Parts: sequence; structure tokens; C-alpha cells
Amino acid sequence: MSELITAELVDLDLSAETKEAAARSLAERMAALGRVTDLAGFLADVAAREAQMPTGLDGGIGIPHCRSAHVTEPTLAFGRSAAGIDFGAADGPADLVFLIAAPAGGDADHLSILSTLARHLMDEEFTGALRAADDPAAAAALIRGDEPEAASDAVPEAASVPAATAEADPAPEETSPPAAPFRIVAVTSCPTGIAHTYMAAEALAKAGKEAGVELVVETQGSAGFERLDPEVVATADGVIFAHDVEVRDRARFAGKPTVDVGVKAGVNRPAELIAEVREKAARGDTTAPAAAGSAPMDRDGEAGDGFATRLRKWLMTGVSYMVPFVAAGGLLIALGFAIGGYGIDKAPSVAEHFVWTEAASWAALLFQIGGVAFGFLVPVLAGFIAYGMADRPGLVPGFVGGAIALTVNAGFLGGLIAGLIAGAVVMAVQRVAVPPALRGIMPVVVIPLLSSAVVGFLMFLVVGKPIAALQKALTDWLSGLSGANAVILGVILGLMMTFDLGGPLNKVAYAFAVGGLANPNDGSLKVMAAAMAAGMVPPLAMALATTVRGKLFTRTERENGKAAWVLGASFITEGAIPFAAADPLRVIPSAMAGGAVTGALSMAFGCTLRAPHGGVFVVPLIGQPLLYLVAVLAGTAVTAALVILLKGLRKPAAPEVAAGPAQAPAENTPVAV
Repeated sequence: MSELITAELVDLDLSAETKEAAARSLAERMAALGRVTDLAGFLADVAAREAQMPTGLDGGIGIPHCRSAHVTEPTLAFGRSAAGIDFGAADGPADLVFLIAAPAGGDADHLSILSTLARHLMDEEFTGALRAADDPAAAAALIRGDEPEAASDAVPEAASVPAATAEADPAPEETSPPAAPFRIVAVTSCPTGIAHTYMAAEALAKAGKEAGVELVVETQGSAGFERLDPEVVATADGVIFAHDVEVRDRARFAGKPTVDVGVKAGVNRPAELIAEVREKAARGDTTAPAAAGSAPMDRDGEAGDGFATRLRKWLMTGVSYMVPFVAAGGLLIALGFAIGGYGIDKAPSVAEHFVWTEAASWAALLFQIGGVAFGFLVPVLAGFIAYGMADRPGLVPGFVGGAIALTVNAGFLGGLIAGLIAGAVVMAVQRVAVPPALRGIMPVVVIPLLSSAVVGFLMFLVVGKPIAALQKALTDWLSGLSGANAVILGVILGLMMTFDLGGPLNKVAYAFAVGGLANPNDGSLKVMAAAMAAGMVPPLAMALATTVRGKLFTRTERENGKAAWVLGASFITEGAIPFAAADPLRVIPSAMAGGAVTGALSMAFGCTLRAPHGGVFVVPLIGQPLLYLVAVLAGTAVTAALVILLKGLRKPAAPEVAAGPAQAPAENTPVAV
């Protein structure tokens, strides 16, 4: 740690009166040693971080810190103020000020040391020694850890801190085994992942030890991120989230008593948080903290997952991030066609020719904006498949590979392959041991450079052309679909769209249909029409069934049925999930039967669709719109009839009490929104 702080970076008589002046005084020392290249730019980054959340801590500590492009290497400066400086802590001004500067692509080893320092700051013996130091060199040595006896030997170094692992005093007089301790898992994270993340972890660990509970902390910070052992999470009695950025993979903790607070609460009042989660557990107050906004990649890596499962998750990551581009771009294109007709794709660029009073110009504008959004489909697909495999380092080679797939006309299939290649290349590069001097530039220079070069070489010269040939063959096949072949494909699409109601198989069928729109022909437009029609059937059928035979459904299901009308009409297949969750053996086979009928009829009628989304709201853009609606209604009727028949065959006692107290558990059925 000798490179992080030296005597020249210590000021034992810091005379600044404000936190801004303190940061400037310490930053000037960094700049004098060449650690900061642009003083004004660095101080602006410090101020921006301070604006997110005050960096003052109880106990007279201020820790202004940031990542900055103006920092050449991880650096720490220390100042001691006799008068104290207000950094926003609840207990008053700080007399110990640590300015932590990390480069934008911080070296993992150095950031790990900085996180260890953050833990040390929670130790009173360590801070007391700093207050007593009378020589800058001695203070720097103490911070570096050259005198471990002055610091806290008890401070754990690991990112996951078991708080109650110390050996207990033997109690030979006990004849029965002691009761199992209360188990807590915690996650801490802060915007920069340098200081508060690890200080909260240490504070919670100490408080857990004092309270006699087993507490394990997962720190999601700059020094690394390792998920807790799934078995530890499964056996936990409660969960504490102390965070200011989104907790990754929250779904692991679903169904457990949870306390969710900011990271400073973890630093300042850990004992209260532990007491609160124990109270919640005693009351049976459980929560389901799965975050809808978390990245699909974050749900990867469950213990025991095989390659096929992981591959599916990687592909679904790309598809999930692609879908918003599909919806936005496709609907804009559809609106352009609706206003200006199908010849609008021949209109000149609106940047060169736009007449404010002409509908055709507005139609061309919508079409061209949608075309730009649609142009991102393959790069986004490839980029986020690579992201699902290798996290952020996979984005650059993934996007590059996806763009090359478009260049060589490899299309949707090329994007899939490019994403997988990019993720695999990055994962391989990350396994190579590199000298410490190169670690700081690995994530921002070396990995993007090497992986992009390898992916580009493979896509341009090795796999791109064969995939392009396969893509052309698929396009030609779709273009030539007719008769029985088209009907069979419609049945398959219908079954896939309705099997898991918005799940992976549904997404595969949908992605296949959308991929054909990149180079549309009569066959690919028929596929898109069949996929959307089948996807509308399950929620519409459930809505119809609850309307026709409401007594067969619980009160909650009847309420869900009202919402399912709108969801089905909007092509949101997930609207049927509450019904399938409550009665999968009757609902899912019925939905598949109706979806197969609709898909087959849509293909047989020759219906086409240029918009990838929209449901009934894009019917004017559908080829053979009346026959298309007939196909949707036929599948809806088949599914509704089968559901009613199958539910009517079960014992009749349950339906009549659907709204009564005995059926209360059904009220927990998920509500589609």
C-alpha cells in the first residue's frame, strides 16, 4: 500500500474551514505528486459525488471520495483538523478527513486495499491512533498498515464477513445442543463502491457479533463482487439491504424478512437494523424483493446450472434488452406506414426534405426514426448476450460484432453468434494473469481492444459469410412458404408463443418473428402476424372464460379477467400468467391448443404484419385484417371453451365458495398489471 499514501499526502494541521476547502487542500497535495492531472476537474468530480450523499460519518470522520478520469493511480490523502469540518454527519464535524481518489478504471488490487481502509475506519483503536499521531510519516505508515498493532487486527479482510464465527467459550455443563443462532445475510453497496460499501459491511459484522447472530455480508463494490453461497442465502432467517445503488440479483432473497435502507444507515445504526429484521422475522413479515428493473444477467449463475441453462439465460438477456427497441422502432415504422402508406419507405431523408404542413413528411419522419431504432436490434442483441456472459466488458465487442453482422448481411443469426463469441472471448481474456502494472488499463483499454479485434476478425473472415448464407437461405424459405408448410409453421409458432406465456420459449418464437422484419418479405410478414395473433389468445381467452362462467373462478381471477381484456388486446401474453399459476394443468394446455389454432389459421389466411407489436391497435396495418381477427377469435374461443370444460370436470364444491373466507389463499394470486 506504500504507493497509495506517503508523508507528503498527510496534513496533521489541516486549517480548512469547509469541506470544499479541505478537499482542495488535500487534492493539491495529490496534484503536486502527479497523482491528479487536472485539479479543477477532479474537484468537480469530488463535488458531484458529495452531492449524491454526504460523506461524513459518525465518530468525527469525513471521507470525500470519487472515481475520476483526472486521477492517474489510486491515491489517499489524510488531513487532521483541530476545529473540525462539517461533512454532514449527524454527530457533528469531522476532525479526520480522508480524501480517496480512484481512477476511472481503478486497479482491483488497490481498490481492495482502499476498501480495507474503509473497514479500519470503523475501529476506534485505529482512529484513536491517528488522532494521537504527531508525525506525518508515522500517520502514513499507520494508514498503510506498517504498524498493524496500532490498527485493528480484528478487522476482516474478506468481502463476505461472517460476524459470529469466533469460537465460543466451552460449556461442558451443557447436555443439550445450543439453539441455532439467528442467521442474517446482508448486502451493502454505494455509488462508487469504495468506502461506504465496506464500512457498512464492517459495522454490520461487528453489530451482528455483539448481538449473537450469524451475519454474512456481500459487498457489491469496486474491489469485486461475489454472490453469497446459495445455501447460506437459503438458510438465512432475515435479510438486510444497506445500499444506494440497485442490489444485484435481488430475487435470491425473495420471501425472507427484509430491511431495506440506505448504506449510511448500515454504517451509523447497524444494531437497530439487526433488531428490526429480527422483529420482522418474529412477526412473519416476509417480502419478495425481486427487482423488475434488474438486469437479466444478474439472475444468472445459480448453483448447479448446466451449460444449456446458462446459454438460455445469456440469450434471453440479449432478447430482453432488444425488445424495447423492437417496440419503439416497430411501432414508429407502423405509424409511418399508417399515415403515409407502404410507399413511405421510398421517401427522401427528412433531414434534406421536410414540409411541416404535409402528412407525408410526418409519416416519413416517423418511419425514418423507427428505422434508426430498428437498426440497433442486432447490435443490441449481440451486445447484451455478451453482457450476460461477461458483464460490462462484454458490451464493446458484443456491439462491434453485432454491427459487423449487419455489415456482412448475417442478420439476426449473425447477432446471436457474434454475442456468444464476444462473451466467450472476454471471459477467456479475463482468465489470463497479467502484471500488476497493466491491471488498471485492462477494463478500459486491453479487454475492449483485444476482444473487439478477435470478434471482428472472426465475424468478417471466418463465420460471418457462412451465417449470411444461412440467413439468406432462411429468408428465401420464409418467402416461399405456402400451403401445408405455412400452416405447420403457424402451429409451431402458436404452441411456442403460448407454452410459457411470455417466458423463454415465447421469447424465442417472438425473436424469430422479429428477426425476419430486418429483411421483410411476404413469408417473414406472415410469421410476424402469426406470432402476434397467437400471443394475444391466452389473456383474451381467460377474460372470456371468466365472463362466461365466472363461478368456475375465484373472485381474484374474475378481477384479473377484466384486466386481461386489455392485456390480450395489447399483445401482452403475460396477462394470462395469474390463471396459469393458479391452475397450470388446465390453463396451459388449453392456451396451447388455442394458440396453435390461431397460428395455423393466420398462416392459412395469408395474413401479414409489418409492426412487431401493438395487438388490435395495429390491425389497419395487417394484411387480410378481417381474417386475422377471425383467427384470433377462433383461438380465443377454443382456449376459453377448453378451460371451462376442464374446470367444470373437477369437483364442484370449490367454485361456489370462491368469494368466501375459505378461499382466502386465492386472493394472493398475482395480479396482472
